[in-house]
Amino acid sequence: MRQSNYKKSRDTTAFLYERLSRDDNLEGESYSIGNQKKLLTKVAKEKGYTNLVHFLDDGISGVTMDRPGFVEMIRQLEQGRAAAVFVKDLSRLGRNYIEVGRLTEEFFPEHNIRLVAVSDNIDTAEGENELAPIRNLFNEWYARDISKKRRISNKIKGN
Repeated sequence: MRQSNYKKSRDTTAFLYERLSRDDNLEGESYSIGNQKKLLTKVAKEKGYTNLVHFLDDGISGVTMDRPGFVEMIRQLEQGRAAAVFVKDLSRLGRNYIEVGRLTEEFFPEHNIRLVAVSDNIDTAEGENELAPIRNLFNEWYARDISKKRRISNKIKGN
């Protein structure tokens, strides 16, 4: 009986992951943690999830996968505590092409976890998205490009 309740609980549990890096602050209000929470909560409820657990990393780059909120979310997913993960877009998971690809192509399917990347129109319950790897590649490129521009700007400023 306990196992049955656990499974039912897992089936209605979704993890909502929000991340905002320093660079995302430059993009304006649409990327704010508050706006991500509102959007993800709305979409997860629309898709039938009633137990929503938020994980967040504020001010941490997606280039590193060693982010406290992200690491804790993955740990709990490994324990089977949720049926789905919701993110604003794939870049919120990370900007490391190889690691995000490992998550989307191996980890989530192996653990039977639904992935919904709202702004990218990705929902693994509704079929494969062949463009996801390309999006991940561009997300990593974007992070490298911003880093390069920041170094040049700092050099010009004399920092």
